[in-house]
Amino acid sequence: MADRDVAAAYGARAAEYLAIAGGIAQMEEPDVDRIARWRDATPGRLLDAGCGPGHWTAFLGAGGRDAEGLDLTPAFVEAARVEHPGIRFSEGTMRDLPYEDASLGGVLAWYSLIHLPPADVPAVLAEFARVLAPGGGLLIGFFDGTAGEGFAHAVAPAHYWSADALGTLLDAAGFDVVDGERRERLPGAASIRPHGALSAVRRPWKAKGGQFRQEFAAKPAETDHPTGGLARRPPAP
Repeated sequence: MADRDVAAAYGARAAEYLAIAGGIAQMEEPDVDRIARWRDATPGRLLDAGCGPGHWTAFLGAGGRDAEGLDLTPAFVEAARVEHPGIRFSEGTMRDLPYEDASLGGVLAWYSLIHLPPADVPAVLAEFARVLAPGGGLLIGFFDGTAGEGFAHAVAPAHYWSADALGTLLDAAGFDVVDGERRERLPGAASIRPHGALSAVRRPWKAKGGQFRQEFAAKPAETDHPTGGLARRPPAP
């Protein structure tokens, strides 16, 4: 599904989405625990890619962490800025992230890949790899099932993924999978479809011709932190 169509579909139901899934209190406790552990183990600047109304972005930014959100849907970005005024939110696409190479410490893509045509997912994973520093973390949430199989999501057509299929794509994009999980939904959850998650880290080096080289040309950062850096273009306020 094209980005503009996904944005329009969510924009048309933004108020409904905010009412049923717009805050951490409405999330399943195992998801909250999982993302908290990942956040606390992932140093540096964090991006919530496909942030929706920004509740997970704010959660990533707890305790003064440097976190920001990016989403296709203007209504979500506007709502996130109102609800979480101390955090930067931008409109944009995961296909072309507005960040320098190797400038982020972690990317959260929590159910952000589900509306992409399966053939487009490798390019988005490669874009995540581009913006992550060596050793940077990626956490993906998805509907677990037959990889690539479509289903009628409540808002827009979506696709199932499996840990094996995503793991293969992650490896090709320059990631090492750390761990994964699959579980059925808790009673009262917003979805009835099985949940899956994968955690991975960006490989810093790749063997080529008997020698090791970096897979990207990282530009100098303006901070002394290994995950520091500047946005390629200024994000929206």
